[in-house]
Amino acid sequence: MNIDIYDPDIYASATPYDDFALLRRDFPVYRQIMPNGSFYWAVTRYADVVEVSRQPEKFSAEVGGVILEDQSAEQLEQSKNMLLMMDPPRHSKVRKTIYPYFRPGEISRLEDRIREICIEILTVGLARKTVEFVHDLAAQLPAQILGELMGIPPEDRAQINHWAEIMIGSQDPDINPSTSNAAEKILSPNEGSVAMAMYGMEFARSRRESNRSDRDTDLGDLLLATQVDGRSMTDLEFAYFFVQLVTAGNDTTRTMISSGLLTLIEHPDQLAALRENPHLCGSALEEILRYSPPLHYFRRTATADTQISEQVIKAGEKVALMYSSANRDEAVFSCPDEFDITRNPNAHLSFGIGEHFCLGVHLARMEGRVFLEEMLNLWPKIELAGAPKRQRSNLNNALKALPIRVAGA
Repeated sequence: MNIDIYDPDIYASATPYDDFALLRRDFPVYRQIMPNGSFYWAVTRYADVVEVSRQPEKFSAEVGGVILEDQSAEQLEQSKNMLLMMDPPRHSKVRKTIYPYFRPGEISRLEDRIREICIEILTVGLARKTVEFVHDLAAQLPAQILGELMGIPPEDRAQINHWAEIMIGSQDPDINPSTSNAAEKILSPNEGSVAMAMYGMEFARSRRESNRSDRDTDLGDLLLATQVDGRSMTDLEFAYFFVQLVTAGNDTTRTMISSGLLTLIEHPDQLAALRENPHLCGSALEEILRYSPPLHYFRRTATADTQISEQVIKAGEKVALMYSSANRDEAVFSCPDEFDITRNPNAHLSFGIGEHFCLGVHLARMEGRVFLEEMLNLWPKIELAGAPKRQRSNLNNALKALPIRVAGA
């Protein structure tokens, strides 16, 4: 079968949902060849994605990492302290220790501050009237929230955002150019990760040396004091946890908000229905996440010979959990290609499932819901002011530009 769901160029135009539908029907575990001659198994059906996700002992996040491209031993060693790339039992222990800081009760305390920041951001957009939404507005919400939670100085947040975008958008030359000039050093994805990790190590060192009595305790302090296996995280362990937390929190939330706005603009009937029934903002957010998930896939590596559906998978082979496909599986979702803000139930997989279910899910949902609520209040009219531009990426389902025009009452 001549289907290519790896080529990042395809995703710069649109997600290949028609190809995913064909694969779900005829080749649900699809052998996709990569440009270097290697291959991976693309798992396209909802039930199979769930099954693989719930068997971390058979399908490892740690052995080969979570992206399709093979990383060097040095890169894997550097990233082994990211929660995203840990296997049980270590993953379970670390997550259990850190989870209390991300429980619904803890996150609910942030709602008023999140609402204030949303209003500030939306007011800026209203004043400008025409604005590039992705970076000028959407990116500001997670940057400010995570910055305040972690105690990151305001003057450092733009640089951290830049590193995060380079890391996850590295297949797009506009985001991570392959050449550099004398005036600016362009970071590779790994160098971006290392740069942010070095920042995290310095952050940890300075926090340990500072006098906490002169400021309020924040999430950065709490994480540094967290006991794992009877000891606090080292500066290096903290640094790579910092990389994951800040990168995921910044990039996926920016993507969720910007993709959500574009989807609503493209479905004016649904936007009108949301304006009439703003209590549906939570439901609308879930449908945005199903319809346009922030990430297309995560990788796992088989630890032993096994099987997915009827397909034999050998030890060491790559498996891609195709969330973009699973979220439109006809066996789970009625009319899966329709955008319906009232969809119920809506058990999408955009936050994952099983061992690696998103740690920051409650924060992401609150940010998205509150942003929609305040957008409806402050922006009575929203329209495109130019053509949206998608990232060239088979991993990150993101916009890199969304020019819009807004008007008040």
